[in-house]
Amino acid sequence: GREGNLVLFCVDASGSMGTKRRMSEVKTAIVSLLLDAYQRRDTVGLVTFAGAEATVALPPTGSVETAVRRLESLPTGGRTPLAEGLMQAAEVLRIAAIRDPRRRPLLVLVTDGRATHGEKAFARAKQAAGWLAQRGIATVVVDCEPRRGVRLGLAGELATDLGAEYLDLGDVAAGNLIRTVTERKAA
Repeated sequence: GREGNLVLFCVDASGSMGTKRRMSEVKTAIVSLLLDAYQRRDTVGLVTFAGAEATVALPPTGSVETAVRRLESLPTGGRTPLAEGLMQAAEVLRIAAIRDPRRRPLLVLVTDGRATHGEKAFARAKQAAGWLAQRGIATVVVDCEPRRGVRLGLAGELATDLGAEYLDLGDVAAGNLIRTVTERKAA
């Protein structure tokens, strides 16, 4: 049979990302990709990070009903444990590769790049990004830093460390995110 993809979203759900509109766009994109995945035998998963930890909000699945239920109750707010989110995503991908080594992984990191949890938070995030890059995991970084005001460009730095495709959205738009992930899966 045809090989499928595993699209794993690693989503910053911290206070800096916690606008209802932004998270609503991310949720819409994930549900849309999941519907597409169901038809193509792909799976979609979701890791979120906020406060002091990263959580597997949705283990890799093709179940639309499960995804919708989990996404409806996705909490936001607090600090940004970016390194922890990246390492949790790496663990989900490691386990998925053991379960189905033919499935091609694609990591989609949705963040503004601001790491604020723990000592040397951004340095630890860059280290985790380098570790993922060494494993050759295809990655797309979706930069959600607002376009107005002072821009730090931290998500762009992470994209470089990850060897990732970089998508600067300013404000996440579900249609743009869906198009980018679909194009990347086809590549």
